[in-house]
Amino acid sequence: MKKVIGYWILVIELIGSIGVAAQSTRYETDSTCGCDILFVDGIQTTREGDRYGFKRDDGSLLAPNIYLHVGEFKDGYCRVWLEDTLCGILSAEGEVVVPCLYDNAELPSCGRSLVVKNGRYGFSDLRGHLVIPTVFPHAYPFSCNRAAVTVAIDSFFFAATYVDTLGNILFEPLYDMAMPFADGYAPVKRYERWGLIDTLGHLVLPHRYEQITFPEKGIFFAGDNYGMALFALSGEKAEQKTEPDYFAITAPKDNRVGVVRNGKRGFLDFEGREIIPCIYDEIGAFKMGRTLARLENHYGIIDTLGAVVLPIEYDNNTAKGNKYVYYDSLALIEQDGKLGYVDLEGNLVIPLNFTEAYHFSQGLAPVLFKGSWGYINTRGDIYLPFVFDMASPFQWGRAEVFFQGRRYKIDLRGRCLSNCNGIISFR
Repeated sequence: MKKVIGYWILVIELIGSIGVAAQSTRYETDSTCGCDILFVDGIQTTREGDRYGFKRDDGSLLAPNIYLHVGEFKDGYCRVWLEDTLCGILSAEGEVVVPCLYDNAELPSCGRSLVVKNGRYGFSDLRGHLVIPTVFPHAYPFSCNRAAVTVAIDSFFFAATYVDTLGNILFEPLYDMAMPFADGYAPVKRYERWGLIDTLGHLVLPHRYEQITFPEKGIFFAGDNYGMALFALSGEKAEQKTEPDYFAITAPKDNRVGVVRNGKRGFLDFEGREIIPCIYDEIGAFKMGRTLARLENHYGIIDTLGAVVLPIEYDNNTAKGNKYVYYDSLALIEQDGKLGYVDLEGNLVIPLNFTEAYHFSQGLAPVLFKGSWGYINTRGDIYLPFVFDMASPFQWGRAEVFFQGRRYKIDLRGRCLSNCNGIISFR
């Protein structure tokens, strides 16, 4: 147990990834304002004065314009605020599943929404019932049907434990700090040291470590400020796979995780083998089986086995672009102030002709040539002429361009959509 002062300062190292579901996006154009109306997953945010609401893709009302603030829908739910301290949860069917009574409300997990009122935490179900009262000094959302909470031992001391979805305390409150479960395990801190428990409360890893990461894909790291070891999980057992020489820098994926050792970067497999040796000064996450690699001031591309796809002899000096990362199977590269594109084998397929460029998006890339911006396709053909003062990558079928000092919005066919002033198309 520990005094409440400074209690919930988080010193755990979180290494993880956030899954983002693909969204369906559709545009309409409102001729009255010359602007786009954006529907994401069939729902559009509406506004009247300083109040917001939602309507469906078919034009029917989802929620009236009564909310001071609204969030974005995720997994069928959205946070809404009637006022700054009147927060609740709205479903994609337009039902207020958590009433706007709280200082804050989190999106549901395990059928429960974490709510806060007057600095105390509790949980509401999705029928608007406060099934676990707002009595906890702190709590995290549910995962694995368990939520980490703090409970008062007396007026001065607090401890951490877990509750089930009905609010029953599952384990004796022994911990200085308890974190949410991930992959069936949770980091817990006692006597200033981290350990790991399973969903039954069994201690899988003893309380020995100053730092720990959340378990993911069956592995985690634990150690101190000088280095961490890779561990693999199996049931009630955590097996140490490496010496405490590493720090994780990417999320585990495809049987590999990015690490730093002695200031140099590489990749381990889940058995602790350096499948890409820790020799690089910079290394990225893999995309399409490739990743950026830097040695001193030179850049290139390597594959998942560490083989060099693009020699590590290129530059990264210009301001724009996302270089050495593949989009639409092409990667933007730079040398001697000029930019071009290589394919997955490292072959130069679009010459180094451009002084500025962005990565490809939706089959097109904005590039700067002889002082003007235009768009090229993945074959390197000019798609929109070099007439723009500035140009942005396409997103959801739209891009913004500046032409003769004015800003325009265009679609993938080059047609003008807003502020057109008689311009129909730039093609």
